[in-house]
Amino acid sequence: MDKGHRRSASPRHRVALVAFPGVEALDVAGPSAVFAGANRVLAARHPASAPFYAIQLLAARPGAFKTSDGLALVPDAELIRTRERFDTLLVAGGPEVEAMLGDRALLRGLRTAASRAKRVGSVCTGSFLLATTGLLDGRRATTHWAYAQRFAARFPSIEVTADAIYVCDRGVYTSAGVSAGMDLSMALVEADLGREVALDVARALVLYLRRPGGQTQFSGLLAAQAEAHSPLADLQIWIAEHPAADLSVAALAARVAMSPRNFARVFARETGLTPARFVERQRIDSARRLLEDSDRAIKQVAQACGFGGSEALRLAFLRAVGIGPQAYRERFRGHR
Repeated sequence: MDKGHRRSASPRHRVALVAFPGVEALDVAGPSAVFAGANRVLAARHPASAPFYAIQLLAARPGAFKTSDGLALVPDAELIRTRERFDTLLVAGGPEVEAMLGDRALLRGLRTAASRAKRVGSVCTGSFLLATTGLLDGRRATTHWAYAQRFAARFPSIEVTADAIYVCDRGVYTSAGVSAGMDLSMALVEADLGREVALDVARALVLYLRRPGGQTQFSGLLAAQAEAHSPLADLQIWIAEHPAADLSVAALAARVAMSPRNFARVFARETGLTPARFVERQRIDSARRLLEDSDRAIKQVAQACGFGGSEALRLAFLRAVGIGPQAYRERFRGHR
C-alpha cells in the first residue's frame, strides 16, 4: 500500500477558500484546481477511496458576487456562520482588497475561521486581510510585488520578503501574485500526500512540481518592460539580451552617456535596485532558462550568462534561489 493510499483513507482534509466581491478569480480557481487535481489523481489510483480534499468557498455574506474579471461566484457558506474546523484556510486577494479592510463582517468571520484552522495562508494580496487579523505580526510574509511597499508601510510589524513566490513562517503561509497561489497549493499537496501524488498533479495541470518559495517573482526583463516610461528602459532590455557582456557600472554608464556616479544614482531611483543587483538578477534569470530548456553543462551556462565560472553561478543561485544550479535543473526538469 503506497503512501498516498494510506493517507487518502484518513478523514477528509477540509479546505476553505475565502473570497470577497472584486476578488481575483485565479486566486480562487488556481488553488481549487490543485486540490481538486489531487482528488482526481487519488481516484485514478484508488477508485474506492473517498476524495481527500473537501473544498469550500466562504464569504462574509450569502449570495453571488462578482470577481474582478466579472465572473460570478456563489459561496458555500458564510464565514461567521460556519462551525466547521478547517485543515487549510486560504485567503484570496484581488485589486479591491484594500477596500475590504474595513469590512467588519469579513474580518470578524476570518478571525473566527482562522482560529479554528490547522494551517492558514493567503494568496496574492489576501495577505492584507490576513495581516489585519494580526496573524502575521512578527512573521515573515510576502505578497504581490506591486503591493509590497504598501504592505510593508501598512504593517510595519511584518518582515516583508518582497521577492518570494511563497513564505512559510511558523505555520502561516503567504504567497505572491495570482499564479503563485498554485505554487503554494502544490507545496501543500506534496506535504499532505507525498511527492508522487504531487508529481501526477503537476503533470495533469502542466505545472512545475514546486517552484522554490524563494524564487524571484518576476524576471529582470519583465521589470524593464513594466518600467517602459523609464529613460533607462532600453538599457534594461539590452542587459536582458546580453547577459555575458561587460555589464560593469562604467560600461553601462558609457552606453547611456552618463557618468558612472550619476548613472548608478538614476538607475537605483528608476528601478529600485543597484546596477549590480539588477545585473545579477538578470543573469540568474538567463541561467534559469538555460538550465530548464537546454542540456548545456553548468560551466557553459555560467559562461553564457556572464558568471565566468560554475562556482560564481552556484553562489549566486544559493543567494537568490536557495538551491544550487544542478539541484534547480533536477527539480525543474525531473517531472517532464
